[in-house]
Amino acid sequence: MPRYANVPSGKKSHGKPKIFVLDTNIILHDYKAIRKFQDNNIVIPIAVIEELDKFKKGSDALAFNARGFVREIDRLTEGRMFGKDGVPIGKGLGKIKIEPNHPFAEEFKDFFMDDIPDHRILATAMWVRDNNPGTFVALITKDVNLRMKAKAAGMEVQDYLTDKVEEAKVEGATKEVQTVEADPVVLQALAYGKDTSVDWEAVLDSEPRPNQLFKFTWKGSDKDVVCARYDASRKRIVLVRTREAYGIRPRNDEQKFAMDACLDPKIQLVSLTGGAGTGKTLLALASALEQERDFDQIILSRPTVILGNQDIGFLPGDQKTKMSPYLQPLMDNLNVIKAQFRPSSKEALKIEGLLKDEKLVISPLAYIRGRSLGKAFFIIDEAQNLTPHEIKTIITRAGEGTKMVFTGDIFQIDQPYLDQWSNGLTHLGEKMTGQKLFQHVFLRKGERSELSEIAAKLL
Repeated sequence: MPRYANVPSGKKSHGKPKIFVLDTNIILHDYKAIRKFQDNNIVIPIAVIEELDKFKKGSDALAFNARGFVREIDRLTEGRMFGKDGVPIGKGLGKIKIEPNHPFAEEFKDFFMDDIPDHRILATAMWVRDNNPGTFVALITKDVNLRMKAKAAGMEVQDYLTDKVEEAKVEGATKEVQTVEADPVVLQALAYGKDTSVDWEAVLDSEPRPNQLFKFTWKGSDKDVVCARYDASRKRIVLVRTREAYGIRPRNDEQKFAMDACLDPKIQLVSLTGGAGTGKTLLALASALEQERDFDQIILSRPTVILGNQDIGFLPGDQKTKMSPYLQPLMDNLNVIKAQFRPSSKEALKIEGLLKDEKLVISPLAYIRGRSLGKAFFIIDEAQNLTPHEIKTIITRAGEGTKMVFTGDIFQIDQPYLDQWSNGLTHLGEKMTGQKLFQHVFLRKGERSELSEIAAKLL
């Protein structure tokens, strides 16, 4: 049964549907959230509707979700009023109603003095609780500060858990490479044999999941390592070689796995996670350039996370000028690749030609919405700032012959209502693991510089 909130076992509703009061950020995170609370009832404070009105303009995900929710409510209430009990959400689901603002009870009037949306939402949630005795009522919000205020006031409050990945699975995603001690004769066949592969039964007791990564060590030695991957279509363990792409060569085993995945045409969806300086975007871009003949277009993109939900229209200049600060890190990686060659070399001139002909495009993610991406190599940087719904929207744009690479650090999130368990990149790895066309690689070691590596470990 899917989770939607933590319902304490000690609080019974005596068979009554529970009531969940939703904060604005739940709607902005997932506008279809009202359909994910099973047969329980939903209350939307009028303060939430007022806040959504401020978000509905624009082309970013928040505006899309705000508009989508308002349309959904309008459809549900077509030809009817909310009334006392609300309107049905759908078959097997509860009811939803918009609740007007209510003041805090007398004992809390001096507790929250500022008249702000969060306090109006909390006051309404407490009113709903007090006017529904015997029913479990909880405020659902992704705002940690509001959760603290609700707890201080004695209000049941929960995070939205529907798309939140369990902590054990997040930790497991950083340890997906298995180290196995194998017989030297078998490893000789794997590393130097005619087709550089061995049957999985020769080294393992049970069949691994598709694209499982391995580091095989020789018995009696933990220094010599053979990197390999399980190819489910062949049912064999295949050697992962050190490959070079457009002048970029892997510097460690994890980078070797990452480049192998990016260069493998059978793996259409790749997730690269790791800290700053581990080479995620650089390896993906170099691999794309190496295979540019196989694709009609190479697209580099990243979400624009702007504080205060400001639209880029607040910045001076045209679209290119406005987006330049957000896309500069992608240009930096491209410049690293160009620096591997002389300015007059055919490789450097090739990159300039790709940019000029718009076969290599660097674009903000907001301008990708609505496109059908056919035969494109699509790199999405900083994907940890995307919601699971946004990740799904992007992947469903993939046409025939398209390859997508998502890169990011799940421990460095700039979106206020996402964390390492609920962001889209974590969700992608948890849901897609085990699919033949998907590969996830966690890059551990920073290769930017010795200073960067020390800072990442110690500071």
